[in-house]
Order: sequence, then structure tokens, then C-alpha cells
Amino acid sequence: MICALHAAPAVKTPNILFVVADQWRAQAFGFAGDPNAKTPNLDRLEKDCVNFTQAVAGMPVCSPTRATLLTGQRPQTHGIFLNDVPLDPEALTLPKELKAGGYDTACIGKWHIDGHGRSSFIPRERRQGFDYWKVLECTHNYNNSPYYADGPQQLKWDGYDAIAQTRDAQSYLKDHAKAEKPFLLWLAWGPPHNPYETAPPKYRAMFSPEKIVLRDNVPEADRTAARKNLAGYYAHCAALDDCVGDLLRTLKETGLEDNTIVVFTSDHGDMIESHGQQRKQRPWEESARVPLLFRFPATLGIQPRRVEGTINSEDLMPTLLSLCGKPIPKSVEGFDFTGYLRGGDDPSGGATIIRCISPFGEYTRDHGGKEYREVRSPRYTYARDLTGPWLLYDNEKDPLQLNNLVGNPEYAKLQTEQDALLERKLAEQHDEFLPGSDYVAKWGYKVDARGTVRYKP
Repeated sequence: MICALHAAPAVKTPNILFVVADQWRAQAFGFAGDPNAKTPNLDRLEKDCVNFTQAVAGMPVCSPTRATLLTGQRPQTHGIFLNDVPLDPEALTLPKELKAGGYDTACIGKWHIDGHGRSSFIPRERRQGFDYWKVLECTHNYNNSPYYADGPQQLKWDGYDAIAQTRDAQSYLKDHAKAEKPFLLWLAWGPPHNPYETAPPKYRAMFSPEKIVLRDNVPEADRTAARKNLAGYYAHCAALDDCVGDLLRTLKETGLEDNTIVVFTSDHGDMIESHGQQRKQRPWEESARVPLLFRFPATLGIQPRRVEGTINSEDLMPTLLSLCGKPIPKSVEGFDFTGYLRGGDDPSGGATIIRCISPFGEYTRDHGGKEYREVRSPRYTYARDLTGPWLLYDNEKDPLQLNNLVGNPEYAKLQTEQDALLERKLAEQHDEFLPGSDYVAKWGYKVDARGTVRYKP
């Protein structure tokens, strides 16, 4: 029998601070080697984190990723494969599961999974388990940004919304520094999503279009536009980096850093003229790969390092539940990466799926939009559209994805192998890879000629 006087102290259940930016691609950080980025706070944070260098957004567009992060399900399962459609209020979500396990829950910032209008009040029964609430469905007017709290009265963030939202998150952290219950604080910023030119003047002054170093996959004809847009994009990123520094300082000052898991990620990337493309939904690296940093309390025994595990959007929810000692619902489709974080095998098997179920919005068919399924590993990217093989890249030899190997006789064996891997992964996920119109009909969505759900402002 162990004497109670000498028993090890109980390990406290960890808090979670989950920070998600909008459209911040994985490449746009100092720690990722971007010569333009000014991200000193995130660069310091990265040294204390497990950095998933190969993390992807399984469907790289806003609402689908957000619904997947919350539910641990893929878009064809939870049904959010278009923007501006509602997630089932009865869905099993991370905040609901943590709340049932004794957590306080808070959401600040952008939501975009309610589907009842981008400026509409969201009642408590559609908040997916969050209690503290300062949220708007969606806006990109960052300097004139409304939100709602508990009541239907529309309020407004002071100045640049990401900074004001960060201040509110800091207040929440201070208020919960001595609380008995652990918390989940979900902070969702709108930037660096376009419009690119609207960061505070202090940050815009830090970047000159003429000095922007472009990626070599930006075509010559698009370089002027790319430099202008990237100067504004990096200004947003620099502002958010300061916000990260403020959050980390508050965690340290309150003593919360010793028992808080910090997650930093994005819902998808941004092409910004790479391959002559804009925005997201695309299969290329600038769109699909996202930052993913985890900083863990020492009590969890997980060492900071860079890892190549092919983690996807649906994997974060079960991983966080497991790290907090909570059961994972049977509805979850993602992998629990906790064992991998502690030195075990990659549960994905070293490859994961990226998809476009039905192109819409800024990826319409008249601009090259198409259904696709892509299998991505650290070494290779392989994609099929409905007509057959489409893209094959060697990400190690060709990180800018300039040389499409599909149809190249020298790589016929590799293409066959990657095609078989994709087929196997799709079979495991019960993905029939049907035309987008089939999924739109199944879920009863009304779309316009561009495949887009019309939304109320």
C-alpha cells in the first residue's frame, strides 16, 4: 500500500487556448523560411512547440475546415462542403465534449458555420457548446467589425478587430487564472484573409511591395499584383504575430502557461498568385498546407520538435480530447495523434487526403474549379479529377510544384503507386468521389450558377 502522504500530486486537467487565423498559409512565417515574414513571437513560440510541418486542411476553404475542426468529421459526413450552410445543432463537437467533461468554454471572433446570414445573431442552441460568446458569423471589414454577445444587440469591436478580440481573450484568461474548472478558449481571427490592404498603418508601413521576395512559382504576368497583395498580407500577419505575443505574455503573467495547451493554426492557406492562382480550395501547397503548432505543459511529457506526421483537420478534435483525458465520440473520423506526439507511429500511415467536393465561390468552374481528390505525403502530391489523373509532384525535389509528372513515362510506376494509394485511402474513408452536384442534391442545398450558396450579408 502506498502511503497517501507520499502519493504523487494529481496532474491538473489542461486548459486549451486554440487560435485559428483565416487564410494564413504554412509558408508565411520566419520559422518556415519566408524572407518577408516578420513573425518574431511565433518564431519564438515555434521553438517551444511540436510543429507539424506537413499539416494540411482536408478541404482548404473556410466553413468546411471550421466544421471539421469542431467535429472531427470530414466535410462529406458533416455536410459542410460549401460556405454559408449550417452545421447540425446536434453535432458532437469539441466544446460540447469538453463542457460535458467539466470545462468552461469560450469563443471569440469568427464563426462561419451557422448559415443563417453573415451578420445575424446566433442563439445559444446553435453555438455548439460554447458558453462565453463574442462572435460574428463572418465579416472581413476588420476595422468596422460587429459581433454579438449573449443578446441580439449588435456590438462593435474597437478598431482593428483581431487586436480587440485578443484583448478580450486576454481578459478571459485573467478572469480564469484561478478558476477551479479548466477552459477551452477558441479565438478565431479574420485576417490575414483579404482585403489585404486593411491592417493598421503601423504594420502596413513595415512592408513595401517593391521589396517583397516572390516565390518562384509566381508567373511573370502576376508579379506586380502579387507584390502589392503580399505587402498587405504580411502586414496582417505581423499584426497577428503581436497578438500572439500578447496572449503568451498573459499566459505567463497569470501562471496559466504551466497548464495550458496552446494550439496555433489556420483554416487554409492562400495562393496569392502562385501558379497564377488566387485564394484557396486549390490543391497546391500554398492553399492546402497550414501552420500547426502545439505547445504543451511539461506535465504532458511531450518534447518540442518538428515532425512530419500527416495530420489533417479532422485529427485535431480527437487528439485534443485524448490529451485532456476525455473519451472520443464514435462519430469522430479523425485520428488521435497523441501516441505519435509521444514517439509512436503516425496513425495516418504517412499520407492524408485533400479534397474539393463541389467547387464554389472563388474556385468556380469558369475559373478552373473542379472536383478533385488528392493524396499527400511529405514526399508526393497526387491528385485526380473526375476525368482521371491530374497532378503529380515530387515535393522533395520540386517543392514549388512546377513540374507536373502526370503522364511522364519515366514516372509511370510512381503514378500507378500513388493512384493505388489514393484509391485505398478513399475506400477507407468510404468516399465514392462523385460529382459535386450529387452531394449538393443529397444535402438539399440551393446553389447558384457558380455552385455557391447565396448568403444574407
